[in-house]
Amino acid sequence: MKISADPVRDYLAAVEREASVLPADRRQELLADLAEHIEVARAERPDVAVGDVLMELGDPRTIAQTALAESGGGAAAWGAAGEPARRGKVHPLVPLLMITLSLPVAVLFSDAPAFQLLAFLLRVTGAVLLCTSVHWTAVRKTTGVLLAAVLPSAAIVTWNLSAGAGVGDAPAVLPNLVAFALMAGTSVWLWRARRV
Repeated sequence: MKISADPVRDYLAAVEREASVLPADRRQELLADLAEHIEVARAERPDVAVGDVLMELGDPRTIAQTALAESGGGAAAWGAAGEPARRGKVHPLVPLLMITLSLPVAVLFSDAPAFQLLAFLLRVTGAVLLCTSVHWTAVRKTTGVLLAAVLPSAAIVTWNLSAGAGVGDAPAVLPNLVAFALMAGTSVWLWRARRV
């Protein structure tokens, strides 16, 4: 287990995670109040250990639940087991699968225009769901859309418009494999980097 050099920062980070259902301004106000309280307690009682001051404040989850109840969120935002209710309406795997599977659909059914349209719609819908998801930060969303949807699409269009597309009737294996590897790799990265 990793021992932290700054237990106050870790405590505040835990409160921030637990209070993620609060509006950003209310969450920042809560963190500022806690930080001030900790600072005052440490100044007034320098002989008391930081860990004891944090224990007196209470469990980060309890603090977050109390703040949510005070802000009018009530029990509706919390599950039966005291866990925050899922904020996202779409499971985080859905946009990743939509983006990643759009290429195999396009390749396997390259002769059917309806399936080409389906593949395009899968990719666009997956990118939109990724952008509107609560499971990733804005930077990760942007990176994910660029790496998993925009870059592979641009590479495939470039390949099709270049001389490489004229080599036989079969879809270009190498560009499609590279695009699929990029899409799958980005989806795996996003899955591991999601907020739980």
